[in-house]
Amino acid sequence: MYTDEKLSEDGFEEGTPSSPLTLILFGATGDLAQRKLYSALYSLYLDGRLPSAFAVTGVARKALHRAEFQTLVQTSLERFSRHSVDTSESLTAFLEHFYYVSVDVKKAADFEHLRQFVVDLEANLSSPGNRMFYLAMAPEYFGPIALNLKSCGLTGTEGWKRLVIEKPFGTNLESAERLNSELRQGFQEEEIYRIDHYLGKEMVQNIEVLRFANSIFEPVWNNRSIANIQITSSETVGVEERSGYYDQAGAVRDMVQNHMLQMVMMIAMEPPSRLKTEAIRDEKVKVLRSLRRYQTSEIGDHVVLGQYEAGQVAGQEVPAYRDEPGVHPKSRTETFVAARLFIDNFRWAGVPFYIRTGKRLGVKATEIVIQFKDMPKHLYFNQDGNLLPNLLVIRVYPEEGIYIRLNAKRPGTDGTVVPVAMEFSQEPDDSPEAYERLFYDAIRGDSTFFTRWDEVALAWKFVDPIIDASQNGTDPNLFPYPSGSFGPEAATQLVAEDHFRWWPIYGQTAAPADTAGSASFWRTQGRVQG
Repeated sequence: MYTDEKLSEDGFEEGTPSSPLTLILFGATGDLAQRKLYSALYSLYLDGRLPSAFAVTGVARKALHRAEFQTLVQTSLERFSRHSVDTSESLTAFLEHFYYVSVDVKKAADFEHLRQFVVDLEANLSSPGNRMFYLAMAPEYFGPIALNLKSCGLTGTEGWKRLVIEKPFGTNLESAERLNSELRQGFQEEEIYRIDHYLGKEMVQNIEVLRFANSIFEPVWNNRSIANIQITSSETVGVEERSGYYDQAGAVRDMVQNHMLQMVMMIAMEPPSRLKTEAIRDEKVKVLRSLRRYQTSEIGDHVVLGQYEAGQVAGQEVPAYRDEPGVHPKSRTETFVAARLFIDNFRWAGVPFYIRTGKRLGVKATEIVIQFKDMPKHLYFNQDGNLLPNLLVIRVYPEEGIYIRLNAKRPGTDGTVVPVAMEFSQEPDDSPEAYERLFYDAIRGDSTFFTRWDEVALAWKFVDPIIDASQNGTDPNLFPYPSGSFGPEAATQLVAEDHFRWWPIYGQTAAPADTAGSASFWRTQGRVQG
């Protein structure tokens, strides 16, 4: 994102990639491609963000004619695109860029056929061989595909080549190192783009701008002014059709190792020396190097794992995790994680970072709450010692925006102090989706918001002991919580040990004791909109 180019009104940098591009999309008939990737490409096409000469070669095992594949893409757009889709000339022209090759990724001979197809296609495009390989497939195929791409010669191109892969990157540090070794046989580190779609979200990318483009924040962005930071990513859904994957992964692997730690890094990083990709990523890595790693005996004191039971979500009865189709009836897989993290450097020493994420919770929302330190008690307007602290809240989903909670005098003569929210919200419909930004960045060769290998390795070093303690029974606690709640009571106690509480997130109905801190209460007290 950080170049000398200017930002256009739609949030992208001005200037469209002009060099011809061949996108080879593995998993072209899969769920991710149909739900997210084709819609992202269509939006970029409508916005003029793709090269005029580009081709998308869909790759999957299923035998399809080109016309059948184009129909599949059109159907996906009709269901999932944020733009209206009809049979206009723009849609027809877009679909003409799509081709299809049937490939069994376990057969080397099929890759030779793919190579010849791509070479012939690039000749028609007059392309120098700029190739982007997108692996929208199960992670066990990442390594074999990369090795076969090298063996058949597809990675030997006169143009540039880039490999885009989805999470999860391994299941622990050992498997991640093995996978990285396989990928590096055909691609250099700077050619590997590991996607974490949270890094494509508007407000996650806005964290750096908020911090480094506003001089009012830097003097207070440290342990002298901040009491704690809370990062929540809650889901209302259960495992749905992913039970086969999820019962082997769990919430720590699925969410903490990537999404949650990425948001921690964005909040805690130091200002980069330059607004360049590697300088920014260097600062993120420093956060993980300073992240306190827990010994096995300490994990139970700082980490809470939970598993959802039957309950109600949005008025509907839902089953317990162990009753979900495909889940082992005695599964000990965690569906909820709350943890207290510490970053042991000069800026953050002593400030707890609380993270929590889980399935079948009361609302679906992602928020970051920065709680500032309390005013001294028994002074001025805090004589009773119950003046609420200032908060800076970054809303990532479902609303995108920022608000700051201040204390102000309520109109009248009684001198009552009440919380007032100064709020900036933007319409999500006006904002490109995460995959649009990440696709666009990958095409342009900007890896700022992709995950570097040392980030992956350090994240696994932090979470591996937690997973091992849970699986080996060293820490036997797996707390049940009813679906529709906000996790087990142990997560509340974790924060209460430090004399804090979880702040209500967007859409959450506050408990009576939290009424003065709830979003609906702040709105009744008045606000200033951005």
